[in-house]
Amino acid sequence: MSIKKILITQPKPESGKSPYYDIASRYGAVATFRAFIEVESVTTREFRNQRINILDHTAIVFTSRKAMEHFFGLSEELRVSIPDDMKYFCINDHVANYLQKFVVYRKRKVFFPEQGGQAELVNLMSKHNKETFFLPMAEDHKNDLIEQLTAKKLLFSHAVMYRTISAEFSVAEKKEKYDMMIFFSPAGVTSLLHNHPDFKQGKLQIAAFGPATCSAVEQAGLRLDLAAPTPTATSMAMALDTYLEQQNK
Repeated sequence: MSIKKILITQPKPESGKSPYYDIASRYGAVATFRAFIEVESVTTREFRNQRINILDHTAIVFTSRKAMEHFFGLSEELRVSIPDDMKYFCINDHVANYLQKFVVYRKRKVFFPEQGGQAELVNLMSKHNKETFFLPMAEDHKNDLIEQLTAKKLLFSHAVMYRTISAEFSVAEKKEKYDMMIFFSPAGVTSLLHNHPDFKQGKLQIAAFGPATCSAVEQAGLRLDLAAPTPTATSMAMALDTYLEQQNK
């Protein structure tokens, strides 16, 4: 089957550039971006019901830019004024630098591991074990970070501050036909079925990145045509390039 229309279930890149555009063009196809999921803050009532007081803590832990956005957004809704001496522990320098959007950046109160990563973040926090940490988390968070902090006997609290929801498609979007869809999270697969309750795959080819996403495709009773990463294709773009090359032989 010739693949001419490819849907990448992610937001359209702000720069207007993407390897997917280049790959699609190389094989005479068109790549379209459309986010299948959205992230929203919990309500102020939902947060208060968790009985967490942000100002009882001396440090905030950020594992992503999304966590940071929803922490400061919800704090504003709650009318919680974050003190100037609050410390921030970030999973990497990329996340730490994003803090400049929300607070006056002072190196003496912003900490992140040089190499980045969760284990490195926990080790860094252990060196500041007098702090009381707060972790803003997603509704569908994993417990591995919580378990590591508990094992280190650090003082911390966590609360759900945001969640992933399915994006709502317009009538026109639901009618669009594609030859391939590429998914990057189980939530994307959930969104597909949310917007198309009677979805029939037919000849549509489905690609998925990551074991959890691949598993979600199969558990939904769909056919998985392309899985990544692989030993020879560490990114979905690389896997797609190889796949289209084989299809066009």
